[in-house]
Amino acid sequence: MKFSCDKTLLQRNISITAKAASPRSPIPALEGVLLEAGQGTLKLTGYDLKKGIYTRMEAEVPEMGSIILPARMFNDIVHALPDGEVTIQTQGLNTTIRCASAEFHIVGSDAADYPELPSIDGAEGVSLPQNQLSRMIRQTIFAVSDNESRPVYTGELFDLSEGTLTIVAIDGYRMALRREKVEGLENELSFIVPGSALNDLEKLCADTEDPVQINLGSKHISFTLEDTVLISRRLEGEFLNYKRTVPASFQVTVRADARELQRTIERVSLIIDDKIKNPLRCTFRDGELRIICATAKGKAEDYCRLDGDGGNVEIGFNNRYLLDALRAAPADELRVCLNNGSSPCVLFPADENDDGFVYMILPVRLRAE
Repeated sequence: MKFSCDKTLLQRNISITAKAASPRSPIPALEGVLLEAGQGTLKLTGYDLKKGIYTRMEAEVPEMGSIILPARMFNDIVHALPDGEVTIQTQGLNTTIRCASAEFHIVGSDAADYPELPSIDGAEGVSLPQNQLSRMIRQTIFAVSDNESRPVYTGELFDLSEGTLTIVAIDGYRMALRREKVEGLENELSFIVPGSALNDLEKLCADTEDPVQINLGSKHISFTLEDTVLISRRLEGEFLNYKRTVPASFQVTVRADARELQRTIERVSLIIDDKIKNPLRCTFRDGELRIICATAKGKAEDYCRLDGDGGNVEIGFNNRYLLDALRAAPADELRVCLNNGSSPCVLFPADENDDGFVYMILPVRLRAE
């Protein structure tokens, strides 16, 4: 095999596919990137048996062939090369990488050892703008669970119906929901995508109206962005009924400036670290929110203006859970809704006719002051 291509373009495509290569696997081939040089194109593939990413790029290919190269080493080598044209040539498994004055010799693996990526056997699909999908994932992914004992919640629910896409993440302590209208959406689909795949997909999406084509199979799902395809297994199981999770009414509803509330919580959180996770003590008063936190390091207190009367409801929160929701919320003003000190706090857009997002955070039990 022998091919030549632009170093910058090669580096970009290696970094994309290396995301799906396994950092450590009992199958050594999965720790590498598969290179397949064909007629005028180079295909690169990364796969860890749960998700796979492959992409194609232009290349000058005098000798077609294929080989597996160690993902991390190959990525580091190409990243370090000077700008210009890269030539990669193999003799058996011995691989030579040249660019300007730089030359590397590494040993690859037989391409025949690389597992075949799953095929998408279903015909159902939908197309979404890249920037819209990226935005919705970014504003919900923080609430995906990392608890493998409940695998269904390590992913996000995609619910498509009546021209609307709803994405929901739940980790047992909070819920993040984003909802947007999708032009031309006629299909009614519901599926769960692993959070690890969505993290990679969000990075692949550009800030453009160019489409992401989603195709749904019985066990896998694919996302196609021009020359790049991400394939992931689907998560199976019963997802929480998000439509019945949010309380129907609230005793307290106040309005707050999202950025001012975020900055207030960030200041009080300065005395909290990974070892000291004391909750924030929040008291919703008439026209203001009082936030106090006391730890072994000291005590912090601050106030945030509110529009409305909080009825002196006192409630405790994990500071990180509140901050994650505030940083993700796509609105400058929020409705903050709750019932009492032991019920969830729910954040909505200030506009009551806007149902674009819902962030729900469960409270933390407070000790007596």
